[in-house]
Amino acid sequence: MSSKALICITPQGQAPPGRPADLASHVTSGAELDVALAGWQVHHAGNWREAARILGAHPCLAGLALGLPGAEGVAAAEAFFRSHWHIEWVGVFAPAALALPACQALAAAHLADYHTEPVDPRRLADCLGHAHGMAQLRRQSLPVERGAADAMALTGSSAAIARLRVQIAKVALSHAPVLIWGESGSGKELAAQAIHAGSARAGGPFVPINCGAIPPALIQSELFGHARGAFTGAARDKIGLLESAAGGTVFLDEIADLPKDLQSNLLRFLQEKTIYRVGATRPIKVDVRVIAASHVHLGEAVARGDFREDLYYRLNVLPIDVPPLRERRADLDILANHFFHAYADEKAPHLKGFAGDALRAIREHDWPGNVRELINRTRRAMVLAEGRLIGAHDLGLARLPARSSGLDASRIDAERAAISASLERAGSNITHAARDLGVSRMTLYRLLAKHGIQP
Repeated sequence: MSSKALICITPQGQAPPGRPADLASHVTSGAELDVALAGWQVHHAGNWREAARILGAHPCLAGLALGLPGAEGVAAAEAFFRSHWHIEWVGVFAPAALALPACQALAAAHLADYHTEPVDPRRLADCLGHAHGMAQLRRQSLPVERGAADAMALTGSSAAIARLRVQIAKVALSHAPVLIWGESGSGKELAAQAIHAGSARAGGPFVPINCGAIPPALIQSELFGHARGAFTGAARDKIGLLESAAGGTVFLDEIADLPKDLQSNLLRFLQEKTIYRVGATRPIKVDVRVIAASHVHLGEAVARGDFREDLYYRLNVLPIDVPPLRERRADLDILANHFFHAYADEKAPHLKGFAGDALRAIREHDWPGNVRELINRTRRAMVLAEGRLIGAHDLGLARLPARSSGLDASRIDAERAAISASLERAGSNITHAARDLGVSRMTLYRLLAKHGIQP
């Protein structure tokens, strides 16, 4: 990102080439405007759709919207600003437009500052500089680049992940309990790590606990610790996981799996900030922040009687939803390439990246396993791919062509049979099979992908 990147939008329904021809009509002096924008890397857009595309390729911290509310009306402008609320926006209105209550509400809700036409370019330059500076300060407070795990969780430019970043930055400033909901594999623990890294407790421990992975008979001792002689084999005092997180954060993953009798003990801890080790009578004060997570909607678990209602309300002070991968389609290419480089030490030396059909398949897949599924498919393809580029078939996402009828079906069946027979004769050697069929290696690779044949 340029140190002073700016997106300038004139939302009149057409995307103009270069600088919008009517840009100077919004200011008192076009010559002074050129001086005011000197030093900025300016990206021009003529409508909201084009602006969203540009922001996906060229992230900006500040934005200038001219001629508001634009040709598509207030609703379209509001939807755009809501999706890109991590940017500091400066808006310019015609005096008649700003007299409308809807435009006034738009400015109040979504703009860092606004002007009426014609704008003094020098005032505009000062305003944009201030907006950019404030955006930089806010960006520095986001825990985005504090480690590989956080980068993995927060990589992307989609509206969904941008909202998650802003939520994390706000929640990190508090000490109240957090309840994270998200589907399996969506990155709940990484979101929790990002909250911890951005908080005042970042210097303390981050202790993750999977409530469903500890045997029920041991979970109380593991969480709260035990005193010497509390049971057979307890030869010495042992601190529990909650106590070990003192001064930091404890992450209770899959909190819905916590047994009902332990839920009451956890509720007491949240209320009093004290614990009792198993077999002890002396309370121990523990200063720790609790972040809980579940792929089960705890409100529904409460309705079924599987989870204590009072504990639910104690945990659900600051709720956060981690978006599933299918709602982050704009991030898929970025994430796939991120994981390709993150696990580069596992790939074959000849492998250079993803083929076009692989990226198309990634964008079309629904990803029921979310980020974890994308990581697994990418790592498997990096090990097993034989070409220079990962194909859709290497990811296990190649689609078989729809069967046709009549002569087309016969021709497809004959083509598939000929390829399979040639591969068998060549011992799966692509070069020999291509020579046998009288086609190039690249043509044969395309035919293999077309018919879903594994070489």
